[in-house]
Order: sequence, then structure tokens, then C-alpha cells
Amino acid sequence: MKQRLLLIMPFLLLSAGLFAQQLPARKPAALPPPLLLRQVSGIVKDSTDQSVVGAVVKLVSKKDTVSTATNADGIFIFKNVKQATFTLTISSIGYRTLVKKMLNNDAVPRLTLDPIILKPETNALKEVVVNGTPSIVYKTDTVEYRASDYKVRENATVDELLKKMEGMEVGTDGTLTHQGQQITRAKLNGKEYAGGDVAQAIQNLPADIVDKIQVVDDYGDLAARSGVKDGDPQKVLNITTRADRSVGNTGRITAQGGNNDRYNGQIFAQRINANEQLGVIGRIANTVTGVASTGIAGGATNGGGGGSGVGAGAAKGGSPGTTFSASPSFNYRDQWTKKIQIVSSYAYRYSDNNSVNNSYGQTNSTLGSTDFTSQSTRENKTKSHNLSFEMDYSIDSANYLQITPTFSYSNSSNFSTSVTDNINNFTTGFEHPVVNGANGSLNSAPNYGATVLYQHIFKKPHRNVSFQFSINRSNSQANGDRDNDYHYYFDNTRDSLLRDSASHLLTNRTSKNTTYRTSVTYVEPINLVSQFEFNGQVRTAVYDNKAISDTVLANGQIVELTRLDNIYNYSFTETRATLNYRYNGEKVNLSLGTTIVPTLLTGTKINNGTSENVATSRSDFKIIPVFRFSYSWSRTERISIAYSGTNTEPNFQQIQPFTDRSDPNNIVVGNPNLKPTFTNSLNVIYNNYLPNSRFNLSFNINGTTIDNQTTTNVLQIRQFLSADPMDPTNETKFKYKTINEIHYININGSYAIVGRYNIAKQFDDRRYNLSLNGNVTYAFNNAMSNNVLYHNTNWRFDERFGPRINPTDWFEVNPYVGYDISRSFTTLHNADPTSLRTTSLGIDGKVYFLKTFQVNYSAAKSYVTGLTGINSNPFVINAGFEKEFLAKKNLVLTFNVYDILHQNNFIQQTLSPQGGYTNTLSSTLSRYFLVGLRLNLQKWSGVPKRNGKTMKRRGDGSFIYE
Repeated sequence: MKQRLLLIMPFLLLSAGLFAQQLPARKPAALPPPLLLRQVSGIVKDSTDQSVVGAVVKLVSKKDTVSTATNADGIFIFKNVKQATFTLTISSIGYRTLVKKMLNNDAVPRLTLDPIILKPETNALKEVVVNGTPSIVYKTDTVEYRASDYKVRENATVDELLKKMEGMEVGTDGTLTHQGQQITRAKLNGKEYAGGDVAQAIQNLPADIVDKIQVVDDYGDLAARSGVKDGDPQKVLNITTRADRSVGNTGRITAQGGNNDRYNGQIFAQRINANEQLGVIGRIANTVTGVASTGIAGGATNGGGGGSGVGAGAAKGGSPGTTFSASPSFNYRDQWTKKIQIVSSYAYRYSDNNSVNNSYGQTNSTLGSTDFTSQSTRENKTKSHNLSFEMDYSIDSANYLQITPTFSYSNSSNFSTSVTDNINNFTTGFEHPVVNGANGSLNSAPNYGATVLYQHIFKKPHRNVSFQFSINRSNSQANGDRDNDYHYYFDNTRDSLLRDSASHLLTNRTSKNTTYRTSVTYVEPINLVSQFEFNGQVRTAVYDNKAISDTVLANGQIVELTRLDNIYNYSFTETRATLNYRYNGEKVNLSLGTTIVPTLLTGTKINNGTSENVATSRSDFKIIPVFRFSYSWSRTERISIAYSGTNTEPNFQQIQPFTDRSDPNNIVVGNPNLKPTFTNSLNVIYNNYLPNSRFNLSFNINGTTIDNQTTTNVLQIRQFLSADPMDPTNETKFKYKTINEIHYININGSYAIVGRYNIAKQFDDRRYNLSLNGNVTYAFNNAMSNNVLYHNTNWRFDERFGPRINPTDWFEVNPYVGYDISRSFTTLHNADPTSLRTTSLGIDGKVYFLKTFQVNYSAAKSYVTGLTGINSNPFVINAGFEKEFLAKKNLVLTFNVYDILHQNNFIQQTLSPQGGYTNTLSSTLSRYFLVGLRLNLQKWSGVPKRNGKTMKRRGDGSFIYE
């Protein structure tokens, strides 16, 4: 065979030579001449695919010697490079220096190099990990934290990570505030997670999957795509996952039981694969609510009080009492195709809350003050279903469609008993009414709707148009049963009864609502950094309301009370048209424009006195300026100023043209001339993070003024009650009761100023953290009573200093001190000012020993003054023990004891716009223990890839399917 090949080979070579001679000769193509200058750019990353910021890049050739540093995205650029063959030297602290010889085409004007990967330094005497990116970056609408700079222990959850970040305050009930403002929704990699439930997200997701924490001023999906902002934003938490923790499974199971029928069971399972998410979260518990939360409720800003719940607004921790709750939920997200992404969630929630409350306080009017005490018991059962679905369809590079149907259903039953004792010290005479009540209600409210969003992007950069249409329907039903006994006494004792009466009303209420909303936005660019923006929308809400009342006689007979029926329907239409100019510079962002808002409110109501339909119609027109400005000195320092104007129409009940006597003790007189309320708001925010010093400053000032504020003018009318039986004709001895006639009016002059701040300093690689949070609030509110104008002033000074000390891996201690003073004054006759002061001292921490053991503790002492008749200086101590098992330490035995001294209580003070106050003390069985097991499971499969290539990501963490 070999011999045959040798014989054939010469003939093949000869044939090829002859064939080549027959072809015409080709001239070689002329090469383009080499360029004199060119641009060279590239990106520097580490082995985890993270950009390396601040790396020094040096370029050397026979004619060049230049150097630069990578920017915030790890990118470097050299301009006017004379030769295409050069040597790059890249160095950065914590990484090995890399030297690369580069040979490139000298005729290409822009050379984009392949990503340069730096490997960590392994032979350093002490571990140093510095990648040059600041821990905190302030963007236009986003504050971004780099999670890797905040150390937590293995198997920690996201809430433990957040507690270490500057400006974050986390409550034990899962509530979260950032720089004094509450976070309302949660997202994972740019899409709503677990129905947006913040507590579900941060208390279940493991901390070690987090790449970045972003706090976003969210204006909605339409604004996110078009760039046109409208209305006020929500504070949203977005969690982006690490690239190497974006494919895999994670789960957590908790089972605990204790005394006093206390128990807690939780299950969490989550599958993540790039944009694919499939998860189940469930909890069933019977625990104390209203007193358990620290970090948000309490006597200091954004926390404090050790969970004592003492202070103005302390009720933020939840409803007082004991609650049985169950809350299974399901979340799903997947990229069905390259163009279609689906996001959906379902959640069911059930709760049964029982509480026993004692309250006392004062209400005020121009006639004098009313001192009251009340004892009540309450049971509140609620059920709810929430289903959401979102389809994102990227039709092509220029067209996008989003469809979002929603459904929810809630059902509740409430029953309460109460005894309220009122002492009326009026200038018109002394009164002593006592009301014994037993009230119940059954409520249901199905709600369903859909939103469709379409966007088209034109070929011209930044030019786009968007259309959005939504419809929502609801049908709320409420059946009430009010059984009240009224007793009127001669003096401040209950020994001498003047008169008594009874009222037993059954009320069936139905409220149907359909809301339509259509909007269009258009962006016309002027150049690369400026544009005109238009936003127009029409919103129409149609209401059909009916309330039918019956009375129950002493013999149980039910009689219709048509004179108390309340039947009306109305529609409210608001049109908004906004045109503004927007400038997006490297440091300056500016929006300046005008919004016009015409409104129309029309409706009819049956006048029970004449049984005729009475029509009402009113219109209004408002011009609202648009102003937003921000200036960034750097990625870590910015200031923003924003003005917003909000127009709020009165509701139909307030403008009805006749008198509503459905409650004979509280008669409502409508005002058809009532004007809309307009609120002016100016917000100033300054943020500065000094990365080299690890020092953060955040200040926020918000001022509001209110024009045509809708409020009530309560006329107190005396009604004859009884005469002296020994002298029945002597009018000076007549006894009266007071009923309220409520009139709706407009008042000008109310305003409020709120200042918040956060100052944080970290030392020794964040082992020592100092944080000072606070706010100062001043509010001036005009009001009217008995046609007499008066005003109330309220101010609050609320501070908390809380170091976090973690000098070693086995020891953590977090002391804090909080001071909160809330004072109110009113110009009403005989009204008492209030002054509530709370000083909170506390400490909590953890100690780890023998590698697998942990002891945790918390202790808080609150000193409270200003609660008349209540001595409340609780000392609350909680403690716990944990033992870890298995090689990964992911099976944990837990034992926790709560309120060891049994001094935890729930005290809440609320202030009314009329200058009154109410102090409420709720009893609860807060001393109990729980023992149980917790199992943490995780398994990850690396970085998401598609077609063999690592997937790219957007800024919100979502993956790009190419």
C-alpha cells in the first residue's frame, strides 16, 4: 500500500503544478497603512468575575510609557497610544502583579482587549483583600452595599447581614428601615420576591449568597423602563446574588415548642438557576406579638426599648396580645424562552389575635376636656389569599410587553367587648356617660385586576414611547353588629344613675369599586445627556355603596331603620399631564417641568328625608411644578433635592349636600363646597461615605405645607337628659348630654418638618462599629372646634447610639442607649399638654465556644415618664443557647427563654389631631421558652452559563439570555 502511494504522489504534484499554471496570477491585497495613534481599553476582574476598581495599569512600548487606574466598573482606557505592540503591567493590593505582552493590528483605531483576570495574592504575611470598590456607592435612585465587606457567620440569614450595614435597622419581626425610612417591598435579582414580603425575604434567604444589597427609590415598572418618573417612590430592597451562588438549592427547617402553648415551625426551600427561581416558604406559630420586635418599635429611633414597646408610635411592632398565625407561600420565576420571562407568587395568611387592653386619655374641645378610661377585650381573625402573575415579553430589541394580572381575597371576623367611662368637664356643665359595648363584624373583600404595559424604543438613542392600561375591581362587604348600653350618672361616681338607654344596630354594608387607569409616556432626546419627557394619564374610579341598618328590639325582633340607610354612588376622574426637561450629566441630574391636574367628582345619594336622589358634581384644576435635582461629587457623595405636590380630593361622604343621621350621637353634615387638599413637599438628602475612613454620613430633611386641609369642625350640641325630680321646672338643675355634629371644612396653615440622620464609623476591618441614628420632628396643625380656630404643636426628639463590637470570631456584643421625648401642646381651653420621655439602655450579643456552642442574650431597661397613673420601667431579659451538629454545622439545637423577669409590656401613646391623647396598656403572657431544632441545607453548582459562556448580568442582578 505504501509503495502505491509513493508511485502516485509524483503524478499528483505534477498535476497540481500544471493546474496552478493555468490560473491567472493574483496580486496581494494592499494592507491599510498603520495608524499613528489609537485607543486601547479593557476591563480588569478577579477570579470571582468581580470588577477590580483602582487597579494600576501601565502600558509600555518603544514610543509609549503611560499609566492609569481602573474606574468604578474595572475599566481602563488609554488614548493616543503610538504603537499597537506593547506590554501591560497590572497591579492591585491583594492581587498578584500581572505582566502581558500584547501584539495587535496597528490599523485598528480602537483596541478592546480581552478581560484581564487577576489572581489573589497568596504569600502575603497577613490576609489582605482590597478590590478598590467602596463598600457603599450612592447612585441617583439607589444606595448600593457590597456584601463581601460585611462579615457574618456561616449559615447566617440576610437580616444578620443587614444589621451590620450603615443606616440599616432590622426588627425581630422582619421590619426594615434604611436611614429612618421603612422598606416596603423586597426583590431578588431585580424581580419581586415572595410577593414582595420584606420579612420573608430577609429572614429566610442565606447571607452567603448575597453579592450586593441595593436600596432603591422605586417609581414603578413604567418609570424603570421609560425613565420618566411620576409620583412618590417606594423604598424597595433588591438583593443580588453572587455569580457562584446563582445555580443551586438552599433550604431551612425550624421546629420549636415551649410552655404556655407556644410553638414555632418554619420551612424554607429555594431553587435558583440564573433567572429561574422556585421556592416555598411556610410558617405556623403561636407567639406573643406587639412586644417582641426590637430594632423598629420602642423608645428610640428605628429601635430601642428592648422590645418594651414604650413610646410614641410603639405599636409598629404589631398588634398587642397573643397571635396564632399560619402563612404558607409559593414563588416562581423562570425564563421560558429567550424573550419571555414569568414571575408569579401565591401567599395564604391566617391569624387569630387575642388581647386584653386598658387605656386612658383625654380628648379636647372648646367646651373643655374629656377624661376617659376604657377596658376592652378583642379577638380578630383574618384570612387572605394573594396571587400575582407577571409576564415579560421582549418581542424584539425595540418592543416590550408586560402583562400583570392579580387577585386577592381577604376575610375577617372581629369581636370586642368594652366599657368606656367618660368624665366631661365642659363649660356648659358636668357630664358622666358610661358606655358598655359588644361589637362584632364580618368582612370580606375580593379584588382582581390586570395591568398591561407596552414600550417601543426608536432607533434614535433614548427616544421611546410607552402605554399602560390597568383595571381593578373590588366588592367589599361588611356586616356589623353593635350592641351598646348608655348610662348617664349624676356625679363622677356610678352611684347615682340619671338615665340609661340601649342601642342594638345591625348594619350591612356593600362597596363596589372599579378603577380604570390609562397612561402614555414619551421621551424625545435633545442630545446624549438631555431630553424632553411627557407623561399623561387618566384615572377613573367608580363607586357603588350601600349601607342598610336594622334595629334589634328588647324582645329580639328585628325592625328596618330606613332613615339610617346610606345609599350613594359616585365617580372620581383625575387627568394628569406632565411635561418636563431632564438633564442627565456625569455629576448633575435635573428635572424641571409642570403638571396640570383637572379633576371631576360626580355622584348621587338618596336623601332619607325625602327618598329622592340628590346629585352632586364638582370640578377642580391644579398646576403642580416638577423639580428634581441631584449632584454627585463622586460615587460616594451626593446631594438631592426634590419637590412634589399632591392633590387629594375629598371623598363623596364629605361633600354630600345634606345631613347624615345614621349615627344619632355623631351626625355628619356634608359640605359641597369643600376644596381639594394640596400638599407641598420638599425633600433634601445628603449622603457621604468616606471609604478610606469607613465613615458614613446621611442626612434627610423633609418639609411639608398643606393648603386647604380637609378637617372637621365638631359642633357639640346639648340635648336634654333629665330634670331634678324634686324641682322639675328649675332649668338650672336640668341635666344634658352632648352629641356631636360633624362639619367638614378647609383650613390653611398646617405644616411639618422632619429631620433624620445616620452617622456611622467602623474600625479595624469592621470589628468595631459605631452608629448614631436620630430624628427631630416638628408639626403645627390647625383645627377647629365649635367654630373656634385653634392649633396643636407636636415635636419629637428621638436618638439612638448603638455600637456593634465583634473583636473576634467567637465574641459579639452590642450595647445601645436610646432617648425619646415626645411633647404636644394645644391652645384649646383646659387641655393638658403631654410629655412622654423614654430612656432605653440595652445590650445584646453572642458568645461562641468549643467550636459548636453558642450563648446569646439580650437585656434592656426602659425608664418611662409622662404616663399618668402607670409606672412602667420594664427590665426585659432574653437568653438562648445553641449547639451545632454535623460536619457543616448545619443542624442546630436551640433553646430560648423570653422575658425572664416577666416585665415586658405593651404601652402605646397615640396623639389625635385635636390635641388629645390615648395611652394603652395591653396584657400578654410574654414569659415563655422555646426548644427546638434548625436544619440549614445548601448546594451550589457554580456560575450560570448559556451555550458554554458565562451569562452577563444587568445592574439589578438579573441575567441576560442571549
